Amino acid sequence: MAHRVVVTGMGGLTALGHDWASIAERLRARRSGVRRMPHWADVTAMNTRLAAPVADYELPAHYNRKRTRSMGPVALMSTRATELALNDAGLLDDPVLTNGRTGIAYGACAGSARDVVAFGLLGARRSLLSINSSSYVRMMSHTGAVNISVFFGITGRTIPSTSACTSGSQAIGFAYEAIQAGKQTVMVAGGGEELSIGTTGAFDRLFATSTRNGAPETTPRPFDRDRDGLVVGEGAATLILEDLEHARARGATIHAEVVGFGTNTDGAHITQPQMQSMAAVMRLALEDAALHPDAIGYVSAHGTATERGDEAEATATNDVFGSHMPISSLKSYFGHSLGACGSLEAWLAIEMMREQWFAPTLNLEHLDPACAQLDYITGDGRELDIEYFMSNNFAFGGINTSLIFRRWSD
Repeated sequence: MAHRVVVTGMGGLTALGHDWASIAERLRARRSGVRRMPHWADVTAMNTRLAAPVADYELPAHYNRKRTRSMGPVALMSTRATELALNDAGLLDDPVLTNGRTGIAYGACAGSARDVVAFGLLGARRSLLSINSSSYVRMMSHTGAVNISVFFGITGRTIPSTSACTSGSQAIGFAYEAIQAGKQTVMVAGGGEELSIGTTGAFDRLFATSTRNGAPETTPRPFDRDRDGLVVGEGAATLILEDLEHARARGATIHAEVVGFGTNTDGAHITQPQMQSMAAVMRLALEDAALHPDAIGYVSAHGTATERGDEAEATATNDVFGSHMPISSLKSYFGHSLGACGSLEAWLAIEMMREQWFAPTLNLEHLDPACAQLDYITGDGRELDIEYFMSNNFAFGGINTSLIFRRWSD
């Protein structure tokens, strides 16, 4: 028998704040986390100067040098986001964390850039002086997952997810499947990403970045005819997933239920999205949840503000749901946080579902005629009383994910 999976903890670090109250205030005020990066001004041949960095945050005293020396920024943010989520779940001191019944599924595009650069320069400099005993741990792509494990003493299975922009959402899906199958009782699930000039430069070289450098508040513009590309962001977000019976037995507060997950691959092109595969992954999630498309009340879009991505996603969403589906993109506030975006967007959509208010897509003023008709949420947002929402992400390599969450009412 499949186990039901619920969300009992949520937390994260974002460009708009580090708790729902702060983030919600800024979403309702239609404030963006995008800003001009003055220390990138001297980078030649790069067109964008924009990013959405995480807002300043302080670490508690127990994040001492000994406990953090193996952490670069991505691991540090991922660990702190997890601590906030575990505290929200009431599990920080629970023996379930250390008895093998709790696992980790956590994603990122890569490890910390500083350490990647240090190893990259090794051949040219012919010196190991810039590398220490923790450099490799900070560099490796599963640095967030293993540092979370060590910091909290988690001893169950670890499922690293390194699939670019679907890293965080795949991690949630894989965690859901581990509990559903009875392999784990609790899963720490999410994703993180640190801001780096290298990642921004990679998208810039693909001519995919916004160059509205003098007006950062006006970009990105998902689905808008005047969009000119994405803005790279950063952050980390963690969901604590738990077997329903275990959560009930300990009297946990339940935020939502995970009821559907789908993931597939285009198998066609590394960087060009495929509408058919996008639509197929949404149908996989609906099939997993045993739901008709009409049951879904809102879609959290991937919505990067790139021409081909927006057009393919809008067409696929229309193909599955028709033109009536309410949809918005949180990347219009946070930029594209890459490995973190799937978990960040799932967390915030759960919070919006609980408040029955959904944020609009910022800067969507003139819908691109090439984007299929949907009920694009604009203006002051939308009050919606819904039972289910879908959260979608699509990554380089043609990797697609779709998650379905149910409002908790049992």
